[in-house]
Amino acid sequence: MCDILCAVRPAGTLFAKNSDRPSTEVQLIEALAPRSGSDTLRTTYVEMPDASACALTGARPDWLWGLEHGVNEHRVAIGNEKTWTTLDPAREPEALIGMDLVRLGLERGATAGEALEVMTSLLAEHGQGGVCDQTTGESYFSSFIIADPQAAWVLETSGRSWVAAPVGETAAISNRLTIRDEWTRASPDIAAGTDWDRFRHPDAPTAHADVRLAASRACLAAAPAAGLTAAALAAHLRDHGDGPWGAPGEPHPAPSALPGEYRPDGTGVSVCMHIRGFQNTTSSIIADLPADLGAPLRAWVAPGSPCVSVFVPVFPPDAVPAALADPAAWRAFAALRDRVEADSSALAPIRAAFAPLEAELWREADEVAPNPERRAAFVETAWRRVSETLASLQTLVS
Repeated sequence: MCDILCAVRPAGTLFAKNSDRPSTEVQLIEALAPRSGSDTLRTTYVEMPDASACALTGARPDWLWGLEHGVNEHRVAIGNEKTWTTLDPAREPEALIGMDLVRLGLERGATAGEALEVMTSLLAEHGQGGVCDQTTGESYFSSFIIADPQAAWVLETSGRSWVAAPVGETAAISNRLTIRDEWTRASPDIAAGTDWDRFRHPDAPTAHADVRLAASRACLAAAPAAGLTAAALAAHLRDHGDGPWGAPGEPHPAPSALPGEYRPDGTGVSVCMHIRGFQNTTSSIIADLPADLGAPLRAWVAPGSPCVSVFVPVFPPDAVPAALADPAAWRAFAALRDRVEADSSALAPIRAAFAPLEAELWREADEVAPNPERRAAFVETAWRRVSETLASLQTLVS
């Protein structure tokens, strides 16, 4: 389960995602170098002809080739969602999975439109299938938001079938189909005027997605798209069901309790996911895709659950701390999450330690952003300070 939202503004696009995955699954945040291409590319399950790849930064479950979300050097950001349709993904042969399509779109797309073309062409050629959740053995199809500084698309799929709708000012998606007949591009088997919702599985529950989707839409509606900020998105990605909190630099106390157990009406789930022992938010990203090519591409990445983590400022694709790709870093944040889920009172001292540091890092990142030389040095120093604070909190879990 995941949540993605974006806002296309005159100054550029803001993109954000919480990646919700199995609680014990390590997710790595990596800066991936450009690739000139070779004869064969091996994705999670299939081989295909390789092509050159641009530099990108993304979050990857450690057993997968593909990415949950990321941003490339051309200022394209992509993330995916699990959805349920009338086609049974478990019956499909191993092929591409949603996370592979995220990575391939980022590797080969210089605009959102190009990435959409890459992803849908590969979907037509190779199909979609294979286990996506190693813990449960579940297969699923995906929906996506694909964004660049000037435009964005919502892409929803079922096997090889798909539709895509352009984003006006804002869009949010969760774990359900959202497009009806407003799509403008589709696979050849989808007739003009088709209501895409007929592909939604009639027995698939949507309450758990509807609750979070409503929260994302409320976040986007709280201010005009042009006024949306990365800090507001950070607060939204920490929402435990009672609204945004914990915006960097703003005095929001930590909630006194975490969400409860999941219930059929969707209560007990939240944007910052805590379904104990099953699913959690395991990585988050906020990306600022500026329309001004003279302005730096910026992102803020949080390893683990954002409520017990720091949105670390980075400058993709080069100025990204290598330590974010170390499984030990992810596990240290996961230990804090487990402590908070066992005793929600532990959230307050964790935020008391992380909140002032996060605010300092965001202010300093604003200062160094215009200077490429200072950016690289800053991100390494920033991670060292996060790491030191993280180490100091390990007494809570020892």
